[in-house]
Amino acid sequence: MPAKLSVNLNAIAMLRNRRDLPWPDVAVLGRIALGAGASGLTVHPRPDQRHIRFSDLPVLRSLIDDEFPQAEFNIEGYPTEDFLALCEAIEPEQVTLVPDDPAQATSDHGWDLVKHQEFLRGVVARLRSKGMRVSLFVDGDGMAESMALARATGAERVELYTGPYGGCHDNPEEAARQVELLGLTADAAKAEGLAVNAGHDLTVANLPMLARRIPHLAEVSIGHGLTADALEYGMAETVRRFCRACGQSI
Repeated sequence: MPAKLSVNLNAIAMLRNRRDLPWPDVAVLGRIALGAGASGLTVHPRPDQRHIRFSDLPVLRSLIDDEFPQAEFNIEGYPTEDFLALCEAIEPEQVTLVPDDPAQATSDHGWDLVKHQEFLRGVVARLRSKGMRVSLFVDGDGMAESMALARATGAERVELYTGPYGGCHDNPEEAARQVELLGLTADAAKAEGLAVNAGHDLTVANLPMLARRIPHLAEVSIGHGLTADALEYGMAETVRRFCRACGQSI
């Protein structure tokens, strides 16, 4: 099965927040994305609300429930008590736990699974007890041992941090090396019974090679590159382009 596409709405929300105006409307763009073939929506509500606002979450939850019940809502973030309470209130289908500091511009590394295993074990159990699937943001560095640690937390999926791969857009040799590291990590995750997601700096150009190396890739979460393309092609056609890059017939 080709990877599913979850459209990350953070960049759209950040553009909206430049002015005290209600557009671009994240729900309207989310509706267009889902209608064009996206399988879900992703948000990362940071404490300072610099892109997605807390008030966006019930609106997007209702959009999926009322109009696209087959789609999934993925909320990602660092598991503070406030974040966990937010997830419990909104009940996304998937929660992606990331280790970044709230002040970071974007997520740029995976969890240290040795250092944080006990902490994550409790968080994962809490979320899963409420019926939410949990994914851990991990480095795609080819270290098979880390996938056993991820599985030990009780998580059901990992999301491979693909930033180093995305940064090789002008260096094919390094891109091939990075995608092989991602593939080795994904192979180890599969061996541990973990499903594999991926995200960060993925584009229509670099998705096919990643999908070929990881044929069991479950989902990609894409925001910045997709939003940039939407300025050129429109949201609906951009979603179709990304779905095709994942290997979908659309």
